[in-house]
Amino acid sequence: MEHVVLVPGFWHGTWCWSHVTLELARRRIAAVAVDLPGQGLRGTSPAAQRVRPFDAAEFATERSEVASVDATSAAEALIAQLEHIGSDRPHVVVAHSMGGVAATLAAEMAPSLISHLVYISALAPVSGQPAAALVAHPANAGELGTELLRADPFAIGASRIDTADAASRERIREALYADVPVEVADAATSMLNADAPVGMAAEAIAVTRERFGSIPRTYVLCTEDRMLMPALQREIVRDVDTRSVEPTRVVELHSSHSPFLSQPQRVADIIHAAARPLDSAMASDGPAVTSGP
Repeated sequence: MEHVVLVPGFWHGTWCWSHVTLELARRRIAAVAVDLPGQGLRGTSPAAQRVRPFDAAEFATERSEVASVDATSAAEALIAQLEHIGSDRPHVVVAHSMGGVAATLAAEMAPSLISHLVYISALAPVSGQPAAALVAHPANAGELGTELLRADPFAIGASRIDTADAASRERIREALYADVPVEVADAATSMLNADAPVGMAAEAIAVTRERFGSIPRTYVLCTEDRMLMPALQREIVRDVDTRSVEPTRVVELHSSHSPFLSQPQRVADIIHAAARPLDSAMASDGPAVTSGP
């Protein structure tokens, strides 16, 4: 068994994988979640969020402390964590949402450290475009993520959300946690960082078939997602496959954007299949997959 390394997406931290790591432990899979710069315990929120009375104008204009983080620095941090964890075998890297940007670039920079990439409704720019261009793709029409932002991301250096305002919390639940039990969604919303480094989405990324493209991949396509619409997820898979030796294995889940909270057992099953040797996985009764979008 390879070690499994779990990478959160924007605003989230290692805590979001707690249900999945428990399920992986039941399957005797060693797994660890890591925070990238600007995430979880390495994240930050603006001072204006804590000031009372609350000043919405100050909240919308305060420069973020994560403004210096870009895709390269996030990928370098992930590589350093993979090296710190160590192993005599490469790791299965599981990335959610914007975490896919760092995982994609890390796979290009240090392919020997990664045995399998598992994307969970993740962004994976590979053709010289930034992740922000994928978010703005026509296939993502109807997404709810843009409505969450309470400031101009490129003015303050962060994608900033308000987790205290009641109306904002409801929008967050609809965008991120639509099929998550309400009490869990409410607790998760309270733990989100207000700021996520928009530099990760702004940096153009290109990968090669020889490095990134040599690593096997699974893409978990969330069919009820309103952050990254299913049509965009399929476009991402098609684009990734143009830079790859073998096609991506696609698993469709009837899920919103956060299946690690709504369907942790299914997510663990999918990761389990990726972590096992190929002959064992092919002989198993694990989750059904299809090759390509």
